[in-house]
Amino acid sequence: MMNDKRKALGRGLDSLLPGRPVSAPIAMPAPQHAGSPQEIPVDSIDANPYQTRRRINEQTLQELTESIKTSGVVQPVVLRPVANGRYQLVAGERRWLASKQAGRTTVPAVIRQISNEQAIEITIIENLQREDLNPIEQAHAFERLSREFNMTQEQIAARTGKDRASIANFIRLLKLPEAIQNAMEEGSLSFGHGKVLLSLAGFPEHLDRAAQEVIAKHLSVRQTEELVSRMLNPEVAVQTQEKPAQQLDPNVREAQRSLESSLGVKVEIQDRKGKGKIILKYGSLEDFDRIVEALAQK
Repeated sequence: MMNDKRKALGRGLDSLLPGRPVSAPIAMPAPQHAGSPQEIPVDSIDANPYQTRRRINEQTLQELTESIKTSGVVQPVVLRPVANGRYQLVAGERRWLASKQAGRTTVPAVIRQISNEQAIEITIIENLQREDLNPIEQAHAFERLSREFNMTQEQIAARTGKDRASIANFIRLLKLPEAIQNAMEEGSLSFGHGKVLLSLAGFPEHLDRAAQEVIAKHLSVRQTEELVSRMLNPEVAVQTQEKPAQQLDPNVREAQRSLESSLGVKVEIQDRKGKGKIILKYGSLEDFDRIVEALAQK
């Protein structure tokens, strides 16, 4: 039953709360009618320190503000009590900000006794449900669950509905230079682009040049794979220009792409009538260790 409740992505935040162990609550009187919506002064609410969203779309926030002016706040925010009679936001940051912009003095809220672990988990789940987080924000969220709460990737996967491999790939994005991470946050580069560019992590000069070219030329992920391949194998690129490459069987080509996506490194499959070899090309010892670990788990 506990595992079922942890796999609560898409079933609402309330499903995360019942039956969960919580840390000792703050010593203060419990609010009346706890669990039922109450009108709480917006100025008595502090921002969520575990918020994983680092960018808010001002246009959509203004649209929400206008809606609240007309129809009020339809869904209560979730708060938890803190010291000195104040409350800390757990879920509903945009509704809280829009309410203040709309000139409201109070906002409907549900008060819950929630531990730090539950607070960050609910925050991440809420944003993942709305697909609000960009790849780097998701990467920071998963890394924070791992670092601050000692959760394994398997545990994070169970609680967020993501598969373990995806979580590992998100966290690996944080190894990219800050400039590339910023481009991903702005939308100039996608999650797929980031995974491919990680193959150049051991070659900083190539990595920076590749990222700039991808952005400038609006390259697709597939085109980025080809660019990275040429950078990692310049001699092959020259030979390819001199003589046409042998046509690769479509099934082999698909297997090659699948391995590259899963392992995050360049993969070459040489096949002749069902016999051949698979070559994994890594750019650093870190890549090597990761590949060995991934293959050992299969």
